[in-house]
Amino acid sequence: MSEKPHIDIDKVADLARIALTDAEKEKFSSQLDSILGYIDKLNELDTGHVEPTAHPHSIENVWREDRTEAELPTSEALKNAPKQRQNMFVVPKVVE
Repeated sequence: MSEKPHIDIDKVADLARIALTDAEKEKFSSQLDSILGYIDKLNELDTGHVEPTAHPHSIENVWREDRTEAELPTSEALKNAPKQRQNMFVVPKVVE
């Protein structure tokens, strides 16, 4: 088994933007050690003959055929717009 990496629980908590008590740091550090130990154990397995699987079901292309269709009339596109002017949507200014 390879050497366990050192886990800097303070850095992990900082990255997650959470504040941890000393008791929580001890608990989570132990849990992370356990998880990394399990991953080390999995890395010992020979998976060279195992086909990669990302989905439990067969994958099929479900996209529709690419074809042109009639465009949406401007009046139809703007009918639910709260504000409109000169065939355009009017939105609040977001950049100063």
